Amino acid sequence: MSAPAVELTAQATVVLVGGHESDRGEALHALAQDSPLTRARACGQELEEAVRAALITSELPVCVVPMTLGRDPELVADTARTLAWVARTTGPPRIALAEPFGTAEHLIGWLRAAAGRAAVGAAGAAGAAGADPADVAILVTANPANPFDDAELFRIARLVQVQGRAPWVDVAFHGGDPDVQTGVDRCRRLGARRVALVPAGFAPAGGTEVAAAEAAGAVDAGPLLAPSAISGVLAARIQAAVDRLRAGDDGIAAGLDAEHGHGHTHSHTDGPAAHGHTHSHSHASGH
Repeated sequence: MSAPAVELTAQATVVLVGGHESDRGEALHALAQDSPLTRARACGQELEEAVRAALITSELPVCVVPMTLGRDPELVADTARTLAWVARTTGPPRIALAEPFGTAEHLIGWLRAAAGRAAVGAAGAAGAAGADPADVAILVTANPANPFDDAELFRIARLVQVQGRAPWVDVAFHGGDPDVQTGVDRCRRLGARRVALVPAGFAPAGGTEVAAAEAAGAVDAGPLLAPSAISGVLAARIQAAVDRLRAGDDGIAAGLDAEHGHGHTHSHTDGPAAHGHTHSHSHASGH
């Protein structure tokens, strides 16, 4: 973790919450290792315990950052529900919910940049005279989540293709439909000479599926964001959250609204299920 985010932990205890874009927090392990950042692998009880422990062990505010790249509004809303419950059972306001690490618009930009790098790299790896990035297909890979978040990735990939310079961009899911090998095969049938695998998550695209795809000639483009880029974004989210908390806004109310219009059938609770009632609202048509 580079200096900016670590320096900001002098202002708050920082908890990172993971979802499907970070392998349920496993991909955040390197961020929290050897730094003051705390990692919560899930919302609910694990997050509640992490926040309560932070409140007890330090007088600093606790800043919670939902580590989504823009495709997991459920993570944001679930985080807000957990924090709302904890905040009601603690003393003076010391809990701040930061804005999500990224939005769909951020993800489009990050994927465009990664796709450009991957296309040039894959063309060079071909080792053939006159290798051209235009011969390279970009296969965006992710863990399967739910129909809404998965469909959002197809929308994002289409915008990456339209707004960027990649001749085509496709999507595949690790162990999902289509899987990585199917995605590689489809790109080749469409005429791609090379296929570059770009992850839409915090972890590299790796795994047995990717190893098999590499053996068939695909190229693993590595992580979506460099550690320095992640650190810089975190620094901005933490600083903004701390500033808002000082102004009297803990960010929780905005987080509770994160799923609205996304298509999820979700629930508003007075806390974790064990602490309150639940009632569902369907927003499948958006509003």
